[in-house]
Amino acid sequence: MPKKKTGARKKAESRKEREKQTRANRDHVDVAKHPCNFNMDCDKCQRKQKNRAFCYFCNSVQKLPVCAQCGKTKCMKSSDCVVKHPGIHSTGMAMVGAVCDFCEAWVCHGRKCLSTHACACPLTDADCIECERSVWDHGGRIFRCSFCQNFLCEDDQFEHQASCQILQAETYKCVSCNRLGQHSCLRCKACYCDDHAKSKVFKQEKGKAPPCPKCGHETQETKDLSMSSESHTNLDEADSCYLFPVNASADTVLIVYKGLLQKDQHRFKLCRAWRVSGQNDNPPDSSWG
Repeated sequence: MPKKKTGARKKAESRKEREKQTRANRDHVDVAKHPCNFNMDCDKCQRKQKNRAFCYFCNSVQKLPVCAQCGKTKCMKSSDCVVKHPGIHSTGMAMVGAVCDFCEAWVCHGRKCLSTHACACPLTDADCIECERSVWDHGGRIFRCSFCQNFLCEDDQFEHQASCQILQAETYKCVSCNRLGQHSCLRCKACYCDDHAKSKVFKQEKGKAPPCPKCGHETQETKDLSMSSESHTNLDEADSCYLFPVNASADTVLIVYKGLLQKDQHRFKLCRAWRVSGQNDNPPDSSWG
């Protein structure tokens, strides 16, 4: 007969199961609608930003802070408060109990919010995939890419999503063989056939698409996506260029040739500097050395 589980063993297993469920639920949270990511207008400088304990621009404290877990601005007299206030509705700094280290927002002094928010905060590892800034490094809100589900700051949200469905290959063939890739991973930007989409590391759940064998992210069928392959433009075949002034007198400009380099994810390729002299305002051609 198997050994009977002790009470401590049962508690440890149930705690591990709760932590596993909490981590799984964190991936399905709508970050744009979570209270820790609400819009906030500073009372002092009137600038719009993400919900945070102190203003990103002037470091002032708001008159009515919003709880990052439950989203309330007033604590009722019959709540599960750590600091009791019988018969009084507390607001402002009398309502807050802590500042979250991840989302930089106030958490009310309710026992449930204080004990659960730190583990379930959806912005725990919310570093922008483009600029690699964390929540503390910029004042805007955090979003998820609708294709690859990576975190994005407010500055890079639209630019990233416009170029997210681009494969890091010139064809739609499987990265491991020469067959057509039916499954695409939008994080690795790669295609896999039916055989190579099966992974021994990541288990496939019943009724769901196979996970990516490289990163474990859920793949999608290539035919259901607007995927495009990589295309390189030769610099000598560039049809136009752009001039950008370097200094105030505009006597030195940067010549930037129009050519989309998808591999480096740069919209333009910087070629060389060109000094403007006198009446010669015509930029040199692409073969200028």
